[in-house]
Amino acid sequence: MYIVGLTGGIGSGKTTIANFFSENNIEVINADQLARKVVEPGTSALLKIKKKFGDQILTESNGLNRSLLREIIFSDERKRIWLENLLHPLIEDEISQLMKLALSQYVILESPLLLETDQHKLVNRILVVDVSPEVQLKRTLSRDGGSEATVKAIINSQLTRLQRLSMADDIINNEQDLQSVRVELEALHQNYLSMAIEK
Repeated sequence: MYIVGLTGGIGSGKTTIANFFSENNIEVINADQLARKVVEPGTSALLKIKKKFGDQILTESNGLNRSLLREIIFSDERKRIWLENLLHPLIEDEISQLMKLALSQYVILESPLLLETDQHKLVNRILVVDVSPEVQLKRTLSRDGGSEATVKAIINSQLTRLQRLSMADDIINNEQDLQSVRVELEALHQNYLSMAIEK
């Protein structure tokens, strides 16, 4: 199976780009959705998180209070590393299982931490969605709310823009108009189809 890793910093618009591939009948594996799945109520991962951070980390319905957890781990790097060491292997296992079941001509792995984790080792090619840090901050605050300090901490915990671009095989500038983005994506889609056949 030919796998294209789709990544970009927070607020770069990865989901919009991923939706284009879905519309073209390409299966998209969303690492963020899998990150939610591995901490659903009753999972061993959620029990470990509760033991580490206390009962306040749960919502009234015993789910994970993600916004509170985000505030905690992005103000304490040791806690963030602990959480990543717990969750990343579980997420990678889920990704691998879905890759085995995929039936489309190629597969998109959409992941914000593709390059920061070992997930990039699972893909054949890397597509980076690129916007400026200023746009990242503005879009994330308008989408998620929260504090500017937390969003900046998230941006700073990820690779720099230059590091991400240096690892890319393909780049989409997601600050241009939607029509221009779609034209570029269509060309990439045809390219990926050809690469998948040749693999």
